[in-house]
Amino acid sequence: MYRAIAANKRNTIFIMLAFFVLIGALGLVADYLYGGGFGIFIGTLIGAAAYTLFQYFAAGRQALSMAGARQIQKADNPRLYRIVENLAITEGMPMPAVYVVDDPAPNAFATGRDPQHASVAATTGLMELMTDRELTGVMAHELGHVKNYDIRVSTIVFGLTVAVGLIADVLARMAFFGGNRNNNGGNPIVLVFGLVAMLVAPLVAALIQAAVSRQREYLADATGALTTRDPEALASALQKLGDYARPMRKQNSTMAHLWISDPMKPGVMDRMFQTHPPIAERVKRLIQNSNRF
Repeated sequence: MYRAIAANKRNTIFIMLAFFVLIGALGLVADYLYGGGFGIFIGTLIGAAAYTLFQYFAAGRQALSMAGARQIQKADNPRLYRIVENLAITEGMPMPAVYVVDDPAPNAFATGRDPQHASVAATTGLMELMTDRELTGVMAHELGHVKNYDIRVSTIVFGLTVAVGLIADVLARMAFFGGNRNNNGGNPIVLVFGLVAMLVAPLVAALIQAAVSRQREYLADATGALTTRDPEALASALQKLGDYARPMRKQNSTMAHLWISDPMKPGVMDRMFQTHPPIAERVKRLIQNSNRF
């Protein structure tokens, strides 16, 4: 477990470097097409570094805002708050901020940059569907993400995925409506490069996002089961999440990997870049290893 936590911290650095390479490549393409020299490339890297630093501190709050989550105190929802409080005491962790998302789709997520600055959120649909044992299993899974520093990796991936999407979008718009210093018209080469950048960069970002998320879901399942010593409850909760899954009202692909269950309505492309392993496989692993927790 400690090796996994250390690996998560190392992977955060590797992921940031991978995104910097991707963002730098987009800057080089823009330089080649529009400027000459390395002005746009250097400016893109400086901007990406500043944006990454900003996201490190702000992406958690941004994710909560995008999900429409509202913070609660114990009096607002004693059941959910006490479950999270008991799990935090069991793990010897600081009490995270607790949020509720008004949405009938059963789901939950954790965010923040470390256990001292963590938040967990659950939908109203999740609380209506789950028994106390199952809800405890789900929130133990989310606290597992906090304990394993998955939230730091996921938060940075979330912020950098947004950045790649924005840069690719700007580049594509320049391709359609802009021109270089030598040609103010719609150069077909500019258009082709812009389209390629627009299509490839977000796909690469989605692949990194998916690769980061899948293994962490298995690890958080194991951590949650170890915390509660009740893997059957988490397995039952996951089975319900699979049976009663529905798209969330506020969908955003950039934060899909944060949720315990995929919040998107899966299409063909979504299935190619799914951020979550199959529910059946997660349940199978929990049941097969139940004697080890």
